[in-house]
Parts: sequence; C-alpha cells; structure tokens
Amino acid sequence: MSGTLKATSLDHINMTVKNLDESVEFYKNLFGFEIKKEQPEDKSKIIGNDTIKLCLYESPEMKPEGAIAHFGFHVENFDEIMDVCKSLGVKIYYDGPIKFEKSRSIYISDPSGYDIELSEVHGGGL
Repeated sequence: MSGTLKATSLDHINMTVKNLDESVEFYKNLFGFEIKKEQPEDKSKIIGNDTIKLCLYESPEMKPEGAIAHFGFHVENFDEIMDVCKSLGVKIYYDGPIKFEKSRSIYISDPSGYDIELSEVHGGGL
C-alpha cells in the first residue's frame, strides 16, 4: 500500500439545472458535448466528451447555492481506497463500492461536508 490515493483527474460533475434541454443545448453548442446517457426516470442526462462528463439533473425550482451534488476523481489505485480511507479515518458511504455502468465508485465526504466520488473508470466507461 502506498499510503496515498493517486487521483489522476477530475472525473465528472453532477449538477442540478433549471431546464435540462436548455442546459444540454448550451453545453452542446459551446463545447460540442454529446449525450452519453439518457436517464428519463431521473429527469437526467449525462453529457460530455471523451474526458469530461457532466451529469445534469433537472429541477426547475433549483437555486444556484448547492446545485452541485458531488464531484468525482478518477483514482488510479482504486483497489487501495478502502485501506487508505480506513487508515486515515475517512468514512466510506454505502459500505463500499457501488457499480455504475463499466466502473465502481466509492463515496466519501471531505471535512466541510462536500461529497466526493472516487471512480475506478473515467465517467463510468461511457
């Protein structure tokens, strides 16, 4: 065990938006992002490119404060997360890894209460 996690990049941003279609169009037009996954049951879409993913969730009454639900890091040494977090006294939520698409994620919080997702595969492999 190396003692630290090797975060290689910001993996994705999970965002609440007022209007899903308008937001998708904005990011599509400005950055050329594509729809990677439709999630109609959650009024949500995952958009992005090969290296950036935005998970957009519609909530017309949203306010800018608190609109980002969590941020994620891709972690190169994913299999060491449990041991490293335990050694540092960092609480792991959901009793360990959660499967999403072609990846696994572990959820933790920082001292200020920001939720962080630690991902095995960039953007769930989408």
